[in-house]
Amino acid sequence: MTFFIGELDELMLGKRFSAFGQETLDELIGKLRARGNSNATINRKMAALSKLLRKAQKMGDIHSLPEFRRQKERSGRIRFLSRDEEDRLFAAIARRNADAGRLSVFLVDTGCRLGEAIGLNWNDVIGGKASFWITKSARARSVPLTGRAQEAVSIPKDGHKGPFAMLKQAQYRTIWNEAKAEIGLSQDDQVVPHVLRHTCASRLVQGGIDLRRVQMWLGHQTLQMTMRYAHLATSDLDPCVDVLERCKGAGCCKN
Repeated sequence: MTFFIGELDELMLGKRFSAFGQETLDELIGKLRARGNSNATINRKMAALSKLLRKAQKMGDIHSLPEFRRQKERSGRIRFLSRDEEDRLFAAIARRNADAGRLSVFLVDTGCRLGEAIGLNWNDVIGGKASFWITKSARARSVPLTGRAQEAVSIPKDGHKGPFAMLKQAQYRTIWNEAKAEIGLSQDDQVVPHVLRHTCASRLVQGGIDLRRVQMWLGHQTLQMTMRYAHLATSDLDPCVDVLERCKGAGCCKN
């Protein structure tokens, strides 16, 4: 919620208003979609905005509200980067901005959200771990860092509040889109910064990490949110084939 309020203020250019009409809402949704937000993400943000506006209306600060229509959410395959795509994309990002290159590595190896990484303070990345205090789920979590993620945060402070505080989300997204176009992925609307979170989760599941631990790593409120990666744990089903193969010849499937 905190991150979205900041994002909302940025998108609305700090405007003050006594009415929030349908045109304003449609414009806001369009800007979120242009930033790569999925319909599911937009729905969650609009639910938060609706609550804020209703409260403002009760307090007399706003006298009219728009109709919040739920965006159609798609279910299906989750896009994640291959190792080759990651290498090419990260190289293109780093050529444009070294700090953005470091941030990309950190995002894919921690699975954290862009706002969580940029909001880190120096005291949040000590002892080989990163602690995220202000999160979407309002639940703090800590994750151990890979070797290259530790390298990504091992830089001189130079007056910055944290290892990625010199970057803004909009700035990073601009660099991302330029790099994405350079390597020929400009037409893939799922290759947005959030794909790094999907990539991290997918690699954990494919590597045999159980879904409960993946849930804790990502900071999901419910296991259901993590279950969308469950199909990647194909090795969990391999023993089923052995059972069925034995049943074939031994006649064990007879009643």
